[in-house]
Amino acid sequence: MKGFGRWLALAAVLFSGVAGYFMFLRGPVIPVTKLTRGDVAEVVYATGTIEPVTWSKVLPLLRARIVDHCTCEGKVVRKGDILAKLDDTAAQAELRQISAKRDFAQSEVNRTADLISRGATTRLTLERAENELRQLDSQIAALTARLTDYLLVAPKDGTVLRADGQVGDIPVTTDVLFWVGQPKPLQVVADVNEEDIAKVVQGQVALLRNDGFPQGGLSAAVATVTPKGDPTTKTFRAYLALPDSTPLRIGMSVEANIVVREKKGVLLAPAEALRTAVGKPTVAFVVEKDKLRMVSVTTGIKGSRLVEIISGLEEGAELAAPVKPDFTDGMAVRIAR
Repeated sequence: MKGFGRWLALAAVLFSGVAGYFMFLRGPVIPVTKLTRGDVAEVVYATGTIEPVTWSKVLPLLRARIVDHCTCEGKVVRKGDILAKLDDTAAQAELRQISAKRDFAQSEVNRTADLISRGATTRLTLERAENELRQLDSQIAALTARLTDYLLVAPKDGTVLRADGQVGDIPVTTDVLFWVGQPKPLQVVADVNEEDIAKVVQGQVALLRNDGFPQGGLSAAVATVTPKGDPTTKTFRAYLALPDSTPLRIGMSVEANIVVREKKGVLLAPAEALRTAVGKPTVAFVVEKDKLRMVSVTTGIKGSRLVEIISGLEEGAELAAPVKPDFTDGMAVRIAR
């Protein structure tokens, strides 16, 4: 009985070995895809933010405490309207002091002129008094002009798009307190890598993506490209015009796919069905009679998932996809059903 069991075990091993051998001869099971026709586009990727086409930032010109701040966020303002006031107490006190000196200097000029008319003093004394008066007038003019720096005014007609700060704050000169501009039209200010910028031209369509609008359908058009790039980030700035109907809002961030080339009704293969290597031709593996046939192909536009096939393959061809490193010409395979 023990001998029979050993023979049975040996037979099982031999059977599995033979089965494995025949499975090896038939090759691995692989998925395939058919070469079809469709539309493909080459896109340039960029990221950007939504900004008004016309707007300005209002910053303080000096450091002082805010003593008055308008509640005007979202309201329409006119050029020159006061948006906020900074504490000018010290400057006003200095102006009053110099004005008092100026009044005294004026009285000295008048007195000296009267003395000259009576021959009681020299012309040089009058000139000195007049010179001091002119200096004080210059100081008063400079201080008066400086007082305007304590007022933050609207630089243009528009809407206060955003207001920051409040009474009691002491902003620095780099703090933006107000954004004033026109709510429409809007644009995307996008950063494009320098290796892609040559492909971007005016009028191209850009497809936009923002997580707040998962349904998609957001688009823009290339308006202009800045002539100078940033050597640090190696990017160029592109301005994408948005339609007035866009739901995007100022300050939102977007991803942009700028369509730089587009073809319709061309042969398309999945990118995973092609093997590419530097210095070597691009190849695909056609499945014919349970064997792989390696074919050199010429490609065109490369989309995110699909690649245009210019030559080397015909419509309807079955391609192994994805291509694996061990695929070789003539290799036996079985198609996954």
